[in-house]
Amino acid sequence: MGTLIGRYVIEHKLGEGGMGTVYLARSRGGRAVAVKVARPELASDPSFRARFRAEVAAARQVGGFHTAQVVDADPDAEAPWLATAYVPGPTLAALVTDEGPMDEARLRALGAALAEALEAIHACGLVHRDLKPGNIVMAPDGPRVLDFGIARALESTRLTATGSAFGTPGYLAPEQALGEEVTGAADVFALGAVLVAAAGGRPFGEGTPMGLMYRSVHEAPDLASVPESLRGLIGRCLAKDPAERPTPDEILDALGEGEPHPATLVVPAAPAYGPPQGQTPSQGQTPPQGQTPPPGHVLPHVPPQGFGPPQGFGPPGAFAVPPPPSVPPGFVPEFVVADRVSGIVVDGSGVHLQLYGEEVDFGWEEISGVDLLRTRRGRGLRVVVSLHEGGAYTCELDGRRAARVEEWVARLDPVLATFLPRR
Repeated sequence: MGTLIGRYVIEHKLGEGGMGTVYLARSRGGRAVAVKVARPELASDPSFRARFRAEVAAARQVGGFHTAQVVDADPDAEAPWLATAYVPGPTLAALVTDEGPMDEARLRALGAALAEALEAIHACGLVHRDLKPGNIVMAPDGPRVLDFGIARALESTRLTATGSAFGTPGYLAPEQALGEEVTGAADVFALGAVLVAAAGGRPFGEGTPMGLMYRSVHEAPDLASVPESLRGLIGRCLAKDPAERPTPDEILDALGEGEPHPATLVVPAAPAYGPPQGQTPSQGQTPPQGQTPPPGHVLPHVPPQGFGPPQGFGPPGAFAVPPPPSVPPGFVPEFVVADRVSGIVVDGSGVHLQLYGEEVDFGWEEISGVDLLRTRRGRGLRVVVSLHEGGAYTCELDGRRAARVEEWVARLDPVLATFLPRR
């Protein structure tokens, strides 16, 4: 057995963070977590431990689908540590380095995801204080924000020790650089700087940390790399006065303006598929590509590349698979809808999700439940597909109007009731 931190078995070192060393570890049940262990000088600082304890308590309440959940911590250990869900994927910084700047559509999707993450963090009374491309992991189901819940504890220690501002120059809000009161508006400033970086630019140029901080306080940001339609919003995010910056909810509203109307896809009727008349389809038989299986036919599920159970969950445990739901002969209801980023199809074969250009399918025999959650004051619909093996996948659709979302729910509910009668 490897080294234990708390109840987690360390597999290997992932790197160094602001708090200390970060390790990949696993719980006794096989779940992968990222464990952050405090540096010795932090462990010996009583003020760090006190603030760390309070911040972790708040961070455990943070929900949302664009954050890495805090699952465990021990502020009283010899070396205080924090465990978060492990999110596989490159950081935003690495992705932009490898693939180049993002186009407008991807910038809008990134901005919306980060704004939603900040909403969840701020709702629990936290301020991230160090949002930057290196703290954002580009997971298969969308960006995830890391390292919330530790910044304020680190900030108090760094200010006491060195008198310098906490954060990363280039993403640091003017009020942080000046040592003034920090609110959620500082995270909005950082969000604006992150979007400029994702577009291939640097809002305050390059140079020494002091030079970057000076320009963030006194000079206008360079938005030349940003698509023209987004410059106004990002410029507001980077306003010197915190009161002039938009809230995360206002950012979500602004990112929806000027986009094409979310399209309801029209899918032509698929050709009939099935065995010759009088024969029964064999278990696991797969229809030709592009064709639809008959009601009640069970297909083997092979997740497309890049999907499947979240990394670290291991093979699914044994569970009783219920028989496929019965449906009236010839009745295969469908729900098909998409926006510019995501799409969903629900029919007799199961649920098909499209997320950030990737696709994943689940047969009804795999699905334990489907939850519909209204977001963005009723203008968005989040569909959460839960699996018998314990995983969950989400797809968020932008309806732009609450009335359209209600129409989607009215159409989707009877389809789900047909195939998940006990939902």
